[in-house]
Amino acid sequence: MRLFSPLLILAPVTLVYSLPPLPPSNASAVSNNDIFSNLVVHESRSVFPDGFVNSGAASASQVLNLRIGLAQGNMSGLARRHEAVSTPGSAEYGKHLSKEVVEAHVKPTNETTAAVEEWLDAKGLNAFSASPAGDWLALLMTVAQASTLFDAEFSVFTYEKTGEQLVRTLAYSLPAVLLGHVEFDISSSSKPSVSMSSTAGVSNVTSRAIPASCTKSITPACLQALYSIPTTKATQLSNSIGVTGFSNEFANQDDLTIFLKSLRSDISSSTSSNMTSAAGPLANLNMQYTVGIATGVPATLISVGDASMDGFMDVATFLLSQSNPPHVVTTSYGQNEGSISRAVATNLCNAYMQLGARGITVLFSSGNGGVAGESSASCTSFVPTFPSTCPYVTSVGVTSMTTAGLETAASFSAGGFSNYFATPSYQTSAVSSFLVESSSLEEDIVSKFNRSGRAFPDVAAQGQNLEFVLYGEMCSATTSGSATPIVASVIALLNDELIANRRPPLGFLNPLLYSPSFSAAFNDIVSGSNAGCNAQGFTARKGWDPITGLGTPNFAKLRNSIGLS
Repeated sequence: MRLFSPLLILAPVTLVYSLPPLPPSNASAVSNNDIFSNLVVHESRSVFPDGFVNSGAASASQVLNLRIGLAQGNMSGLARRHEAVSTPGSAEYGKHLSKEVVEAHVKPTNETTAAVEEWLDAKGLNAFSASPAGDWLALLMTVAQASTLFDAEFSVFTYEKTGEQLVRTLAYSLPAVLLGHVEFDISSSSKPSVSMSSTAGVSNVTSRAIPASCTKSITPACLQALYSIPTTKATQLSNSIGVTGFSNEFANQDDLTIFLKSLRSDISSSTSSNMTSAAGPLANLNMQYTVGIATGVPATLISVGDASMDGFMDVATFLLSQSNPPHVVTTSYGQNEGSISRAVATNLCNAYMQLGARGITVLFSSGNGGVAGESSASCTSFVPTFPSTCPYVTSVGVTSMTTAGLETAASFSAGGFSNYFATPSYQTSAVSSFLVESSSLEEDIVSKFNRSGRAFPDVAAQGQNLEFVLYGEMCSATTSGSATPIVASVIALLNDELIANRRPPLGFLNPLLYSPSFSAAFNDIVSGSNAGCNAQGFTARKGWDPITGLGTPNFAKLRNSIGLS
């Protein structure tokens, strides 16, 4: 999992050109009684996230591609319906909502839309809708214009690990009359591009013995044996997996062909796809393991500009705009929860709730930094990662193999408790049990996390020493990002059988995963810890824990738990 920690609010597009300046605040066109002249600070932070340095003031002519988040109409009503369609035992369970019904809940009120339009008109700005429900607006302006409009100072911040540069402000203001109508301002990234791959010609492999080589390297055969994953071909063409890619990473067709010939010889290496000749390590890895594990399930690669909140929002917007989006979406990226504002995190989390209400399973990797997230070892409190802390996604932790052939928690598997979101009802019992059993933790550890926060991860899978192909060569990867497509593949195979039996796909998983009927459907991981912040971190133990969640999947038991025979 690559963790970029972009700063709050605004980022540039790459083009730079001249735009007419906004009128100054004392221009004759704007009177002293202008209802939009009373600006109040809307969001701010005193320091920028760990790993970034301030490289100086941004160019006044730099063009920003901004997105404004409007207050959404009836999110409490949508939350209730989301819970009903996602909770086993509910009369509405599995009766997922249509695109139109979801959008009707999200659409801003007429009052909100009118207020924002009046503000933009008064400033001579044009915006267009950037989301299906009209709750996000997009517009272009220079740094000079944005500085005047938002009473903000923009600087160039450099991420020291990669040299990536971002234009950001640490504080911005809005007219007082818009409070309650505007949730946030943030950048908009490039339009997602899409490529697809599907496999064909699969035979059934019956051997379930775990190969001895799995203690040194992980292959599809290892995962099939560890997790009882079938190798028979999926049958439902309406079923699919969406794999997200960022920073211009794409999957390479030739590499996929070599991977299948080498590690899934029972699958025809001929695929129906339009993948590019470009190759990115994580995109390649993720596509190879979705195609190689979810046998016969079409996989769609969705690639956007960068792995930050604007990139995540672009993916969410793209999916919400589709009439038939993939049933499962896997993302191997994230960032420190504290590196973004609570308003932005909430709005993006609401987008994942919209997807869940429509029957789409959204999975994110928990992260690579143990309890330190993307922070340095000197952090004073454990650092949760987002979007894993969103209560409407399924967070995936990481395991590795011991020399004895047993699964253990990977030391780098991120996990812990949110500082933004409260513990959701579906995991209250599991988390309470962990906290009670962990009461003997040293006080300096207990004081480093929020005991009442949304706990993550929810489940886990292998993420160390996975074999994959890059630029025609066999490589090995160790990353939390590899665990997420593995779990996504298991869910996609379960969906295939459900759809074949004229049942709806699983959709939002968590209420089901934490239900009593699923208590034995996971391989419980009871060893390992995730140190960080000069502390031992958490220790894996029986039941749920904040390193491996409920454990790793057992396909056969999961299948039985959802009533497939």
